[in-house]
Amino acid sequence: MKSYSMDLRLRVLEACDSGMGTAEVAETYSVSEAWVRRLKQRRRESGSIEPKRQARYGPTPVLEPHRERLSQLVQEHPDRTSREYRDLLGVSIGVNTVWRALRGLGLTFKKR
Repeated sequence: MKSYSMDLRLRVLEACDSGMGTAEVAETYSVSEAWVRRLKQRRRESGSIEPKRQARYGPTPVLEPHRERLSQLVQEHPDRTSREYRDLLGVSIGVNTVWRALRGLGLTFKKR
């Protein structure tokens, strides 16, 4: 879901500051009362009204610490298979994990 714009956030807070109630502001701007309360709370606690950065869902990539080494191996040995790259890295992971990491780096490889 996309975050509300900064313009809307500013208008909502201006309406709250001018004395309008939370329910009235929510109805006026077609947002939920809970969102208005959270926005006011966020401004009060942190001073920021910018949207939070979206969290990354799912597991942390296992090969993240090995990104540069994997890229270097592909440049040095472009003819290797995913299994061979895994063995060269010395990590115990699945072959498909290496393949996905290569795709994530924007690298493609083809056996000759």
